[in-house]
Amino acid sequence: MFGHSESAAVTNGIKLVLFDMDNVLCDYGRGKRVACLAELAGSTSEFIRKAIWDSGFELLGDCGALDAADYLRGFGERIGYPLSLDEWVEARRRSMQAKGAMLEIAGSLRKTVDIAVLTNNTTLVADHIDTLLPDLRPLFGSRIYTSAQFKTPKPDPRCYRLCLSELNVRPETALFVDDLMANVAGAREAGLFAHPHTSVESFRQALSELGLLHE
Repeated sequence: MFGHSESAAVTNGIKLVLFDMDNVLCDYGRGKRVACLAELAGSTSEFIRKAIWDSGFELLGDCGALDAADYLRGFGERIGYPLSLDEWVEARRRSMQAKGAMLEIAGSLRKTVDIAVLTNNTTLVADHIDTLLPDLRPLFGSRIYTSAQFKTPKPDPRCYRLCLSELNVRPETALFVDDLMANVAGAREAGLFAHPHTSVESFRQALSELGLLHE
């Protein structure tokens, strides 16, 4: 998982564990979200997927090119339905299910290091996280960041560096975990230690090897 020298470096200096959200702290089923939106718009899932995700529109939200109001307005225009904020939030909420075991690990980590979240998403996700995934706030407090806040998404190294600057943490003292290898690679390029998330068991093992998990 980590080489001996890297393990020693992390163990001796890690101050922050930075988590991705979707498919790390929660299971995210885009299909459920798309189906909900299709029902609202009286359309098909294929149409919704092409209009929002395949078109690159969602990326405009992730990179902060659109503010929240323009993003929501554009979303509705693309699916041919005047989507309200509450409807957008509800469709997103239905697609998310908290991963209890990962949240337990986060709770254990926060006893000895800082923890935070960095997710590729529009600012609407952070603004409405208490509705979308209420389990996060008690653990992470205000340290829940979206890529849109930094005007660039993962895996751009600037995204991680700007997030760490906000947290006043140096890259070499941070461990990042994400389910996408591209995002893991971006974090490493930015100077962070990074773990590719494949299972709770492998994450626990990596943390134990690094001396970060105290249960």
